[in-house]
Amino acid sequence: MAEETLKARVREKLLRQIAEDGGEQTEDDDDPRLIALEGDLAALDEAGDDDALVEELAARYWVP
Repeated sequence: MAEETLKARVREKLLRQIAEDGGEQTEDDDDPRLIALEGDLAALDEAGDDDALVEELAARYWVP
């Protein structure tokens, strides 16, 4: 089995946080936490595996 990358672990953690916080936001939803989580997830998806953003998000969301 291939070793999971830090980016994959951060993505998994963000998705779990979004699910625990009530799922994806709707047009009527202005929950700042969900907005931040979804923004970070979108930025992560755009980042390369060795991008500094991956390390920053890992630290922010306590991903080992």
